[in-house]
Amino acid sequence: MTRLLIINADDYGLTEGIARGILRAHRHGVVTSTSVLAVGPCVRRTARWLADEPALGTGAHLALIGVDPPVLTSREIPTLTTGRGGFPRDWRSFLARASAGRIDPADVEREFSAQLERLTGECGLRLTHLDTHQHLHLWPPVSRVFVALARRWRVSAVRLPSSRARGPKGAGIRHLSSRLARRTGAAGLLNPEAYAGLDEAGRLTLPRLMTTIDRLAASGAATVEINCHPGEGCDDAARARYSWGFHRAGELAALTSRELRDRIARHGFRTGTYADLPDPAGRPSPA
Repeated sequence: MTRLLIINADDYGLTEGIARGILRAHRHGVVTSTSVLAVGPCVRRTARWLADEPALGTGAHLALIGVDPPVLTSREIPTLTTGRGGFPRDWRSFLARASAGRIDPADVEREFSAQLERLTGECGLRLTHLDTHQHLHLWPPVSRVFVALARRWRVSAVRLPSSRARGPKGAGIRHLSSRLARRTGAAGLLNPEAYAGLDEAGRLTLPRLMTTIDRLAASGAATVEINCHPGEGCDDAARARYSWGFHRAGELAALTSRELRDRIARHGFRTGTYADLPDPAGRPSPA
């Protein structure tokens, strides 16, 4: 049985080095798909490069956190911004605000819609899928907006993140993932059956990627996503701005290695994009 493997690189448009690394991992490696960050400082410049890569699936990496400003002003989305006028810095800060009832879903809808407008209108991208920066669409109030927008924008597939981690955090993520799966299924949206990348974020060097491929092959899932974070060297300013501890160069080396390509073939995977996900109902992909 031939099974579908989607290897999706996140954060396209964050820096030129990240965009170049993703394109290199596609041209010379196994990356088949990327998620574009509408609020990324380099998104307008680097989105043009995607026109030369028709085989690279392109999705929206929707953001509600981070050091880069939202598309809309703080007056337009007051509950999503802090005193400095930007997003909360990370998922913990966002969830603290959301848990306290300080996030208005209408603001989430406005900002996500503006990001989709930028990607599809200004940048001219055709989207194969949606996901979110730091997987915030796992959170139910965000997931409701996220799923509604996927349907409105006729994007048929979304990421379904999960975790294998032990302890309360892993259990919480798995619970939220199950809830998201029910919501996306009820909405008729497609997801890969198995996923890896949340627990391994920024650390998918070759040994870990090999182990991950082996584990996903053993799961028996017919459709699989691995999300990764490759990139070429960034300048010192970019490194300081996005100091997440990610080993982007190490991931790039792994994703372009012959050993990984051989391991994927040995397990009988064919690589593809979210557009290649089979629809159980037999419906054509949205135009």
